[in-house]
Amino acid sequence: MSVSLLLTLMPLLLLGGALGFLGGLFGIGGGIIAIPLLVTAYGMDQAMAQGTALAMMVPNLLAAWWRYMRRNPVDLGRAARLALVGTVTTYGAAQLAQGLDQHVLRLLFSAFLAVLAVLMIRRRVDVGAATPLRLRLLPLVGLAGGGSMGLLGVGGGLVATPILSRWFGLDQRVAQSLALALVLPCSAAALASYARAGNVNWTIGGALGLGGLVSVSAGVALAHAFPEIVMRRLFAGLLLACSVAMLIGR
Repeated sequence: MSVSLLLTLMPLLLLGGALGFLGGLFGIGGGIIAIPLLVTAYGMDQAMAQGTALAMMVPNLLAAWWRYMRRNPVDLGRAARLALVGTVTTYGAAQLAQGLDQHVLRLLFSAFLAVLAVLMIRRRVDVGAATPLRLRLLPLVGLAGGGSMGLLGVGGGLVATPILSRWFGLDQRVAQSLALALVLPCSAAALASYARAGNVNWTIGGALGLGGLVSVSAGVALAHAFPEIVMRRLFAGLLLACSVAMLIGR
């Protein structure tokens, strides 16, 4: 590898490492951070930025989900039903999004994230609240997570995790594991679509993904080192930060 190429890729590897660490810590893909950076710093249009971010997200999501499953096993049948609903909803929402005002969608989504963050901070839900009746309704969370993925290209894990924790009473790390099971197939399907349209920069996306694979395990390990209440509050802080970023972003 030439020195010039290494110098070009080094910032991407470092950025990918930071995003992979956050993805492992919070069970998200990092697209909500990567996409605006690719638009502003690398001059990509929105479609190319989203496709390139997906090239980073898919391997990182797979690695993070595998790590979470080893530490917090979840029912694979339940995860598969959640993923199926989310993937179908993502496709339908993506078709609907073509005719909607994206600025209004961003405002609504940012407000929704802020409300979820406040609810997570203000009230604790005991793990015992995950009753059999509620768990049977769990695949419906795919409607919310898949809807945000389809409409905005990001936010599936950001939406699904607090719902699973707040209303289904799941431990924060179990909620993040299930959210990863939801977002992974949605992201893979979206990446295939963007790739067919030629909207993926594989060099940049690959460098970001490689950097993320190095650090994602450290993020997962830290997530399991923190008490559950700390993880819930950290996730709530992330929701608020993303909400503000979407409000002030273009």
